[in-house]
Amino acid sequence: MKIHSLIPAILITIAATGCATWDNMSSREKSAVTGAAVGGVAGAVITDGGVLGTVGGAAIGGVIGDQVGKKK
Repeated sequence: MKIHSLIPAILITIAATGCATWDNMSSREKSAVTGAAVGGVAGAVITDGGVLGTVGGAAIGGVIGDQVGKKK
């Protein structure tokens, strides 16, 4: 894993999270967004910046976050 591929992934995650309107979102929606962001970064790191890994990680993370947020 190279640090050069991790830095852009983290910056994109921070930028996308800052664009979300957290005030009008439910706990479940917030959990889904957070899960998608974490999953996208994890997928990018694991696949060394691969698009399929990033998108797949975001999708899986979003589903997991949605299910975790449902229980709150």
